[in-house]
Amino acid sequence: MFKPAATLIKRCLALSGVAVLTLSLNACSPDQPTLPFKGSDITGSHLGKDLDMVDTAGQPRSLKDYKGKVVVGFFGFTQCPDICPTAMTQLAQAIDLLGPDASKTQVLMITVDPARDTPNVLKDYVQIFHDDFDGLTGSEAQLAKTAKSFKAFYARAPGAKPGQYTMDHSSSFYIIDPQGEARSLLRGDATPEELAHDIRLVLPNP
Repeated sequence: MFKPAATLIKRCLALSGVAVLTLSLNACSPDQPTLPFKGSDITGSHLGKDLDMVDTAGQPRSLKDYKGKVVVGFFGFTQCPDICPTAMTQLAQAIDLLGPDASKTQVLMITVDPARDTPNVLKDYVQIFHDDFDGLTGSEAQLAKTAKSFKAFYARAPGAKPGQYTMDHSSSFYIIDPQGEARSLLRGDATPEELAHDIRLVLPNP
């Protein structure tokens, strides 16, 4: 389903296509108020509904397990050289900006490289950035199902040396409200302030 990209241009076009497709899903539900998100309003898209992975404790996880909290999802992998560490740092700063409301939010890094990112490896990685962050891994089939649910792109690409590989992947942030509904999609270069702003808009009522 997810084939290795042949060239950088092809990979970039694929990522752009995913963004366009996702943005085309903007369809506000009559049951949800329109909110002034900094990201794209994806209310009514139901992105992520079929999340089916394993957390860093080895426990199966779906969105229903996080009901009552705002979920911030990001696709990445632990051997990512620059994009993922930057994104995780942005997320950690955003969580710090939330102050007491940080406890009402769960950041999840969904690995696109489950072969190397075992639960223990993923746990050690995400907790470098914040003690309360968690990671999700699983089988290739689980990843394919979950990525499809989020309309997220990923593909294996050749590494610098024979036998090595890296991963190309979408770099957006998904914000899901406490009822498990996708609400905002922010670009990978969103600032901590923008992330915190959109999280606050969907925080559970006191």
